[in-house]
Amino acid sequence: MSVVGFDIGNENCVIAVVKQRGVDVLLNDESKRETPAVVCFGEKQRFLGSAGAASSVMNPKSTIFQVKRLIGRNFKDPEVQNELTLLPFETSEGKDGGILIHLKYLGEARTFTPVQILAMLFSNLKDITEKNLEIPVTDCVIGVPSYFTDLQRRAYLDAATIAGLKPLRLMHDCAAIALSYGIYKTDFSKTGPTYVAFVDIGHCDTQVSIVSFEAGHMRILSHAFDSSLGGRDFDDVLFVYFAKQFKELYNIDVYSNMRASIRLRSACEKLKKVLSANAEAPLNIECLMDEKDVKGFIKREEFERLASGLLERISVPSRKALADAGLSVRKIHSVELVGSGSRIPAISKLLSSLYGKEPSRTLNSSECVARGCALQCAMLSPIFRVREYEVQDAFPFSIGFSSDGAQISTGSNCILFPKGQPFPSTKVLTFQRSNLLHLEAFYANLNELPAGVSTNMSSFTIGPFQASSNEKARIKVKVQLNLHGIVTVESAMLVEDHMDDSARRGNIHPQMDRTKMDSDSSTNVANSEDNTTVHSQSSDAAQGNGTLKDKANQRFEIPVTENIYGGMTKDELSEAQEKELHLTQHDKAVEQAKDQKNALESYVYEMRNKLFNTYRSFASDMEREGISRSLQETEEWLYEDGDDETENAYTAKMQDLKKLVDPVENRYKDEEARAQATRDLLNSIVDHRMSTDSLPTEDRGLIIDECNKAEQWLRERTQQQDSLPKNADPVLWSRDIKSRTEDLNSTCKQILRTKSSPANSDESSSLDQQE
Repeated sequence: MSVVGFDIGNENCVIAVVKQRGVDVLLNDESKRETPAVVCFGEKQRFLGSAGAASSVMNPKSTIFQVKRLIGRNFKDPEVQNELTLLPFETSEGKDGGILIHLKYLGEARTFTPVQILAMLFSNLKDITEKNLEIPVTDCVIGVPSYFTDLQRRAYLDAATIAGLKPLRLMHDCAAIALSYGIYKTDFSKTGPTYVAFVDIGHCDTQVSIVSFEAGHMRILSHAFDSSLGGRDFDDVLFVYFAKQFKELYNIDVYSNMRASIRLRSACEKLKKVLSANAEAPLNIECLMDEKDVKGFIKREEFERLASGLLERISVPSRKALADAGLSVRKIHSVELVGSGSRIPAISKLLSSLYGKEPSRTLNSSECVARGCALQCAMLSPIFRVREYEVQDAFPFSIGFSSDGAQISTGSNCILFPKGQPFPSTKVLTFQRSNLLHLEAFYANLNELPAGVSTNMSSFTIGPFQASSNEKARIKVKVQLNLHGIVTVESAMLVEDHMDDSARRGNIHPQMDRTKMDSDSSTNVANSEDNTTVHSQSSDAAQGNGTLKDKANQRFEIPVTENIYGGMTKDELSEAQEKELHLTQHDKAVEQAKDQKNALESYVYEMRNKLFNTYRSFASDMEREGISRSLQETEEWLYEDGDDETENAYTAKMQDLKKLVDPVENRYKDEEARAQATRDLLNSIVDHRMSTDSLPTEDRGLIIDECNKAEQWLRERTQQQDSLPKNADPVLWSRDIKSRTEDLNSTCKQILRTKSSPANSDESSSLDQQE
């Protein structure tokens, strides 16, 4: 079983695995610890990860990146429209209001969804992991932002399923960071909890969590975020600054040239990193646009002035997280700063003034999420023994339920799972119904959500069911906020009071499966419309507490139909899996053809060199001429008609060449092998002759006779071989000599075994007589 953690960032991905000695971050094919989150569609195949990033400049319109910002989003969302203006590929609105990506691939117009692109990234990470571990990989834990909605979380699960992965948990980024921080710490206070603030400034977002640590336990107190503030926004400040400067100095408009924009953004990202360690930095780009080289210069002070608006926003999530946790700044023990956008000195200064202490960088800012996910995967794995450590996460949104248009009340509000609810969590609702039951899940507070997100989540149809009497049936529905942070209706039961056998035989439920006898453990909470009594039973992060009643009841399972607004259907998921499989097979076929082509090309150059050097004396003039001609023809074919052929075509060409070259190569190789085999046979003859000194005369004669025969055979065959030229096929092959050596050894051993058997028999007989 694999124990793997994946961190899919907006820009890069990281893979961590748990091994017996600890947590390791895997290297990709380029021996790098971070893999670009890029999918590039080339002329003949896809390029994923590092290969995709390398091909992006040549294929900008067919290179998909920053897909994390598009997953589970609505096309008409204003924030999504802003994102799409920065991306070079073509998009449109899907039938469900989602996003469709259009590009040309293999000469055809293709359409993909962000989920399919994300599945390609997962497939690439899965391949990297399997190459490193040399075992199949399925089980994993994946890091997700805390602000991800129900639809976005489901999209991640769908993408993982398409890629052949089985996520054990979608884990909040800050929860994973806190786990990788807390599980190794041994210096927490024993008198009470230690509060730590984790500030994660990523490429495109900022997340803050306040976490309570105690020995063997961590609890998330609050999550806060700004889903549209990250390191790339600081890059964009530099981009706008230099784009304006180059317009004035060089009269070039980088906004009008996609490739120039990409190059300038990349240069600005590097410049930002330089400014993190230096007070000033230059910018130089050769042939940016219109064959013009550009130069620029900026001081850190100027950069911070330009980014002052962004810096002010950095403190907002921290203040909100503290308020939601109900803690003052004085109670925060330490502040951990992570993320790719956290290296700007001005951000550290701002957080220092806010929290009253210097932020620490205990963790690796790029790898801590993946490491935490891998540790969580190990905890959920049955094969790893991990130190007992409880991880209690909190959900950042309030979730409500309605039944047939009427909101379900639980106490003083209409919220089933309040903000800050520990999860996984289960609620058991009891309804009185005589027909189908319809439930709607929704976000109860729009202000808690990222901008542009709809409050509608999903709907559930429970039924059909048939009560045993004319009265309304009592339906118990188990609603779960699961480990992934996804709301589902886990089960629905028709509950009947216990009846005697005669009454029970008169009530048949053909459409329901009888389950088990159980006792009612629900508690009346409130009343809703249509005389429907609603009951609730809560099981927060564990099991619920209910009171047993004296009267037993009988339960029957009711079918539940789920409808996810904007989600993939089972048929769409199966179709996407088939499409990904087909694309993967095509990529493998292209790679195999490339490998075979390269092997053929190398063989042509290698054999041409050896033919006139190493193999020269082992080939006749006619053979050299024929092989040389075939090698030349093959080389010309490779660079003309054979430039884009199948693997079978290259294999056939290789076999044709080998038919001509192999006889010559075999003569060369066998000359050295024949000399070694000759030495081995002569050594064997000497050994057998020397071993006869202590043997009886008859045995000695038999063995010496066999040695003489072998020696005579070798002498005669060697004389025949020496009379032939090297370019003729040998009459004495090394395999013949090896076979003669084996025959000699076998014969001599048989002689010794035969002669020793009677002696052993006589010995045994004399011993028996003595007894």
